[in-house]
Amino acid sequence: MTALRILVVTANIDRHARQMKAAFEACGASASFAKLADIAFDTGSPSGFNIPGFEDDLPDAVCVRTMDGGTFEGVTRRLGILHALEGLGVPVSNSARAIEFCVDKAATSFRLKAAGLPSPRSYCVERREQALEAIETTSGPLVLKPLFGSQGKGLKLLRAPADLPPEEEIAGGVYYLQEFAGKAVGTRWTDFRILVSNGRAIAGMRREAANWITNIKQGAIALPMEPDEVMSSLAVAAAKAVEADFCGVDLLRDADGAIQLIEVNSMPAWTGLSSVVPLDIARIRAEDLLSRLGDSQKVPEDAGIALPRAV
Repeated sequence: MTALRILVVTANIDRHARQMKAAFEACGASASFAKLADIAFDTGSPSGFNIPGFEDDLPDAVCVRTMDGGTFEGVTRRLGILHALEGLGVPVSNSARAIEFCVDKAATSFRLKAAGLPSPRSYCVERREQALEAIETTSGPLVLKPLFGSQGKGLKLLRAPADLPPEEEIAGGVYYLQEFAGKAVGTRWTDFRILVSNGRAIAGMRREAANWITNIKQGAIALPMEPDEVMSSLAVAAAKAVEADFCGVDLLRDADGAIQLIEVNSMPAWTGLSSVVPLDIARIRAEDLLSRLGDSQKVPEDAGIALPRAV
């Protein structure tokens, strides 16, 4: 039987991308890399595309590891490629729609609210006076976040209108503000990351930092997470709300001990998580995507897969 051909979309061939390629190949598929920026629409091609490594053919499935950034036009075109591939029946994970929901923090917050899930109140406005009004009328601090940011970059805690940065420092001229729900225990701040794949929570970690920004890339440390069925259920529900089949869900407990969903990342890294959870996450990701292509592609039980452990 001809091996399934998987396209791994990635902005950089980093450790995670290489792990994904190896995982697909360990499952009996072939895998190749391409940047979305290098894939062309070509109406003269039988497929309508020019995809590096595929000539006139289409991949059997697409695994989106990371997307390269760019101009509004460029990013729109790249998402359009994913939409078009899905329209031709090629499974894409995550889908363009899920990526759009997750990369836009306001869209994520809206979807979580619409699903009735617990998440801090958020505001997303373009007028500075609206942002100032939100700060003035909210009883506690707000966190200003770049609408399309990641890894804890560019976060600012606003306690008063005077804390709002100058207009020229606001990314894209859009103010995304989220009520601050964190609480320190002594001098340490904690939140949680749960990884969801194919409708189940497969792993989780606690992140701890000396300040309120608890991203691993900002210096937080990863620690094992005690099993928590409520958090796991909420993470799975959050993934469903944004239509993601593989994502990292960030949660924390507020001052009252209630769980709050903060963000959903449709292109999560797992280096920190792998340091505290003995699972082959890339293999689970590959197996879950291949399972969408038919039962005949499931990996044999004796293939040495680390089975997901309940979070």
